[in-house]
Amino acid sequence: MLLVLLWGGQPAAIKAGLEEGVGPLRLSAIRMALGGVVVIGYAIITRTPLRPTRSELRPLYGLGVLFVVQTMLMYVGADNTSSGHASVLIFSFPLWTAVLGHLFVPGDRMSTRRTGGLLVAYAGVVVVFVGGFSAPGASVWGDLMTVTSASLLAARQVYLSHFSQSIHPARLLMTQSVAAVLIFGLAGLFLESGGIAWTNEFIIALLYQGVVIGGFGFIGNTWLVKRYFPSQVSATMLFAPIFGVIFSWAILGESLGYEVLVGVVLLVIGSSFVQLRRQPQVEYSD
Repeated sequence: MLLVLLWGGQPAAIKAGLEEGVGPLRLSAIRMALGGVVVIGYAIITRTPLRPTRSELRPLYGLGVLFVVQTMLMYVGADNTSSGHASVLIFSFPLWTAVLGHLFVPGDRMSTRRTGGLLVAYAGVVVVFVGGFSAPGASVWGDLMTVTSASLLAARQVYLSHFSQSIHPARLLMTQSVAAVLIFGLAGLFLESGGIAWTNEFIIALLYQGVVIGGFGFIGNTWLVKRYFPSQVSATMLFAPIFGVIFSWAILGESLGYEVLVGVVLLVIGSSFVQLRRQPQVEYSD
C-alpha cells in the first residue's frame, strides 16, 4: 500500500515540475539521473555488478527502447492534459497488464468475470476521454498519449517479469536510467529552450520523481514482478487513481470534473473484478 500511495503522487509531481517551466524531456532526464544514483547505491549495497553480460545485451536494449518511448509519452502527455486526467489514465495500466498477461504469461489467464470487469474499467477510461473535450487543462491529444503510455507501461511490467528471472534487477533499472538520461538529455538540449527555475517547489517535485519513484519505487516494483505474476503486482495499484486525483486536488488545486470522478470509480470497480481473484501467490522462482 505504501508503493500505491507513492506512485499515486507521481502524476501530480510531474505536473508540478512541468509548471515550473522545465520541458518534459529535460525533466525526465534529470529525474532518471537521480533514480540512477539510487540504483547505483542499491547495487553497491547488494554487491551487484552493473556491467551486463553479452547474453543480456539484446533484452536490455529492448527494455531501454520500451522505457524511453513509454516515459516520453507519459511526460509529454502530462504536459498536455490535467493531472487528474493523467492520474486516471496512466493507472489504467493494470487493465493492459491483465490482457498482456493472458497472452504471454503462462497461468495468468482471463475469465468471464475478469473480462466483464475489464469492460467496466475501460468504460471509465472512455468517460475520461469524452470529458477531455471540455475539461479545463485537459486535451484529447494529451489523454491519448497518456493512455498509450499506460499500455506500454503494462508491456514493460510483463517484460520485466520475464527477464528479471535471468537478469539482476539492478542491471534492468540501470539500463532504464542510462537510456533515459542519454536520449532525453540530448533531445532536451536541442528541442527545449529556456533555463530551469530551481524553486523549492521544483526541487521537491524533482526529488519525489527521481529519488522516491525513479529510485526506490522502481526497485520495489522490480522486486515484486520478479516474484509474482505481472497482473498480481498491478492489482496493488487499484487505488492509485484515487490517491492521484486527491493529490491533484490538494497540491495543484485542480477542480475534479465529473469525468474524473466517474472515471476513477469505474476504473477501480472494474479493475477489482479483473485483478482480485484467487490464484497462486508466487509463480516465479528467485
